[in-house]
Amino acid sequence: MRRRSVQLTGYPARLSWESYGPMRIAATALLTLGLIAGAARAAETPAIAGDPAAGAAKAATCTACHGVNGNSVTPEWPVIAGQGAAYVRDQVRRIRDGQRPSPLMQPMVKDLTDQDIADLAAHFSVQTPNGQEADPSYWAEGQKLYRFGDAARGIPACAACHGPNGRGIPAAGYPALQAQHSVYTMKQLDDYAAGVRYNKDAQGRSMGSPNAEIMATIAQRLTAEDRRNLASYIQGMR
Repeated sequence: MRRRSVQLTGYPARLSWESYGPMRIAATALLTLGLIAGAARAAETPAIAGDPAAGAAKAATCTACHGVNGNSVTPEWPVIAGQGAAYVRDQVRRIRDGQRPSPLMQPMVKDLTDQDIADLAAHFSVQTPNGQEADPSYWAEGQKLYRFGDAARGIPACAACHGPNGRGIPAAGYPALQAQHSVYTMKQLDDYAAGVRYNKDAQGRSMGSPNAEIMATIAQRLTAEDRRNLASYIQGMR
């Protein structure tokens, strides 16, 4: 199957703002703001300053799965090059502490200190994702949903939290998505929709952050085709 890069400069004519109309765009924006405002941000454990150089010296084990400088070549394992340091810290801590299930990762991170995690996060945050290709059969529909959402189904634009180019909003804890493997992205969306991306506490509540609760709500509104299309578009983002 031929594959192609997704160009992010400008909008195709059929995806112009005018083609969606001011009312639809406004409705999507209001929906997005409502979801974000409705979730209180989880207070991160007081941030420890990470040292990228120290992280590079500790990253040898990570490269076995995540690739040189965080550019994984295995679709099931995520690209972490360029990922926001705060997000990496949060996720690795949750895996280490048993809040997020990961049979492969947990043994690797169980002995890491918070300083180790901060250093590794700082190292990978300054790396550059290599970029990949998007499946031409699916990316156009994924682009439409990513940029504009679907107000009729209560789905906000992904770009509102993850940025127009998929680079995330690090200060708000929203992760970068650009150039992520479509296989990995689909698995995460499936897990969010099924409520299994994070473990549950004794009261049956998710041990994920409020941001994760937002994602679970959105993922449940996506069809299997939506997830496939979005994952393909995200993989090709530059």
